[in-house]
Amino acid sequence: MLEVDKESWASLLGRLKRRLWPSADGEELLQAAYLRLHRYRQTHAVQDPEAFLLRTAVNIGIDQQRRGKWIDHKPFETVCASAAVDQVAQDEALVARERLKRVREGLDRLSPTTRRIFLMQRVEGKKYREIAQELGISQSAVEKHIAKAAVFLATWSEGW
Repeated sequence: MLEVDKESWASLLGRLKRRLWPSADGEELLQAAYLRLHRYRQTHAVQDPEAFLLRTAVNIGIDQQRRGKWIDHKPFETVCASAAVDQVAQDEALVARERLKRVREGLDRLSPTTRRIFLMQRVEGKKYREIAQELGISQSAVEKHIAKAAVFLATWSEGW
């Protein structure tokens, strides 16, 4: 973590205020930038942290000015905890995408009729009776196609 002493902070604040409009709260912008630096450094290297802080604070100020919004005042610990949760969510999303890719590959291995019936039931939410009427087959045939697809996909996705 970047340790900023009072003199460095005051210097950064002075440089920031020269770049902003008079009504901007440089202290808040710099604190928000510091939190972003902390989160960013969890996954990236930063060559010049002071330049990062200054540029980020200016960008936050510009964004606020454009949107007419103010910084969300959250304690530092809350922001750091949410950054960790965000990382977990990203990891879970990656795993979910891989599982979905695996299921799609499995769907492609089904016969066109079985795939169509399975998707009509699972994705479109149609009832067996509706599918049977629409395709002109028996409800029993629909049940068999869906069971066949479900068993195949469960086996295909096993371990994912």
